[in-house]
Amino acid sequence: MHSNTSDPEINALQILHTVYGYDAFRNQQGDIVNHVINGGDALVLMPTGGGKSLCFQVPALVRSGTAIVISPLIALMQDQVMALRQNGIKAAFLNSSQSSLDVNDVETALMNNELDLLYLAPERLMMPRMLDLLNRAPLALFAIDEAHCVSQWGHDFRPEYIKLSILHEKFPTIPRIALTATADGPTQREIIERLSLHNARIFNDGFDRPNIRYRISENQGNAREQLRRFILNEHEGEAGIVYCLSRKRVDEIAQWLSAKGFTALPYHAGLSTEIRQHHQARFLRDEGVIIVATIAFGMGIDKPDVRFVAHLNLPKSIEAYYQETGRAGRDGLAADAWMAYGLQDVITLRQMQGNSGAEESRKRLEQHKLDAMLGLCELTTCRRQALLRYFGDKLDHPCGNCDNCLSPPETWDATLAAQKALSCVYRTGQRFGVNYLVDVLLGKDLERITQFGHDKISTFGIGTELNNTEWRTLYRQIIARGLLRVDLEGHGSVQLTDSARPILKGDEQLTLRKMVKPTKNPNRKSRSLPDSVNSSLWEALREHRKTLAAEQSIPAYMIFHDATLAEMAERQPQTLEQLSRVSGVGERKLDAYGQGFLAIILELTSEQPNKGINDTAANSIDLAKQGHSADEIATQRGLSLNTIFTHLCQGITNGELALDQVINLDEAQRKEILFAFELSEDGKLKTVFESLDGEYDYNILKCVKASLSI
Repeated sequence: MHSNTSDPEINALQILHTVYGYDAFRNQQGDIVNHVINGGDALVLMPTGGGKSLCFQVPALVRSGTAIVISPLIALMQDQVMALRQNGIKAAFLNSSQSSLDVNDVETALMNNELDLLYLAPERLMMPRMLDLLNRAPLALFAIDEAHCVSQWGHDFRPEYIKLSILHEKFPTIPRIALTATADGPTQREIIERLSLHNARIFNDGFDRPNIRYRISENQGNAREQLRRFILNEHEGEAGIVYCLSRKRVDEIAQWLSAKGFTALPYHAGLSTEIRQHHQARFLRDEGVIIVATIAFGMGIDKPDVRFVAHLNLPKSIEAYYQETGRAGRDGLAADAWMAYGLQDVITLRQMQGNSGAEESRKRLEQHKLDAMLGLCELTTCRRQALLRYFGDKLDHPCGNCDNCLSPPETWDATLAAQKALSCVYRTGQRFGVNYLVDVLLGKDLERITQFGHDKISTFGIGTELNNTEWRTLYRQIIARGLLRVDLEGHGSVQLTDSARPILKGDEQLTLRKMVKPTKNPNRKSRSLPDSVNSSLWEALREHRKTLAAEQSIPAYMIFHDATLAEMAERQPQTLEQLSRVSGVGERKLDAYGQGFLAIILELTSEQPNKGINDTAANSIDLAKQGHSADEIATQRGLSLNTIFTHLCQGITNGELALDQVINLDEAQRKEILFAFELSEDGKLKTVFESLDGEYDYNILKCVKASLSI
């Protein structure tokens, strides 16, 4: 597919339009593409869904030779390659799932310069035989995807990535592009150091995902019911991911959601490879599947129509949260990042950190990251501003698309209540967990409290103004603020920190957010599509896409993304040329699928014959009565031929025009078409068009169908 155009910038734009169906690059894509085409190294920081893959795929098609893409997940290579082939790109992969015959075929294609892109896992790349092959093959570039995997401090560390500096040593003249959606300042510096990208140009396209709505709430003791209501009210029948902290929790939630009527599948490292692959394949290929998973799931998932990512437990860092929520809404349509978390999450994560065998410096860093995550949860201001600030990005004004912006939380002066809570910790000897402390504050008549003599202390029963849930929320918030720490050795007992002293002494005031009950979102499903989209047309296009995908055993999004179908439904193109202008419709897909989608659009957007004839239709009918052809009328009136035929079909249906006044068919042709309509089960234009092998134009078929209504 490599083009011979002398100007690489023009060449890149041509490929973007003809292969991918887009008219222009977004944000810094164009600069990145031209930099790599011209042989430069690059580090690309771009949010998920921002179009990172185009930054190496387009240069791969412009530069001579094969682009080598290093990807961490073997399981997803096949899907990535299938998606490229749908666009007519010569792509392949090499991994352990292939037979020796398949491997040999791919290696031969590589050596013969017959591939545009070749996907490899880092382990395969490092094999001496593979390095020798690459040394002899014509290479266009190296793309290192998910480059944050190189960071030992990151959440997705892959030791094989550290060895990738060998690319700089063995192939110094081949440009390298490293890409990631998740990298704070230290991680960026580590990527540059470990991959020897010291001379690379850094492209930072920001971290904002404006289409994602961030929503974080307290676990009110019924988190799974909160989740059920959220999915049912806002994302029924749509794809989503639910993250849980443990394998046991994953299995429980998947089973519970399934019992409630959802298509929910578990995914964690405790399941067999076959089951994991089967569940992942169903998630990618079927519509409306919910995956319930540990963090073992998700990296590299290229499914664009994930409408929500939910967390039933607190992620251990903002990086993890951003990476996981970023799997929603990759197509740019509206999506939700929803989370319900509780105090137990904090305790569990801190216990996990304390019990790990990591060095103290690593434990301190993990503690800092967890504190930052808690800070994001407890915010009363714009969450997106805080999230972007963490990554060194900036948003000058509140986003208007997070829970705190849409429904600003109520706050209250929690100073007195916090003093009671902290005093209770002190009076009971800093040896007990939150549940026990709440029982003391509420003055419960329990044997355990009496046994320790805590029914006699000053804090016994002084907290009846709050209920059990409200006290637990307050404890979670003051732990998040660092006023208390959880003693990992003391079975979850809480202890005072130095930060508690000013609150206890009354030197500082403490303002906290009020706990609110969740309300139903009235905007159910409407946010994901523009108001102007015809919903029945949208569903018909999706159904047709589903049929095509099933015939080829590929995910539906590989035919067209939801965003492309939404644009079709909104713009309602009436010709193949108009359809080609829809974003995401490249030449290969227009040839393969254009007629089918166009038929559905024409079928559902043509004017209904019994509505009566308006003035503009009457003008067209009058001209046809005078003997003018449809082409002549379209030219004279400056309207599209499809519009004119719609007018003339109304004239045929209403008896003002005869069929032979509109189209020229001999008797045999007319009978052939009539017979096709009689044999068709649904009488739809598309069905008849296909049964006649595309011999007759859709407008001819529309006219014949109109004559049947007389």
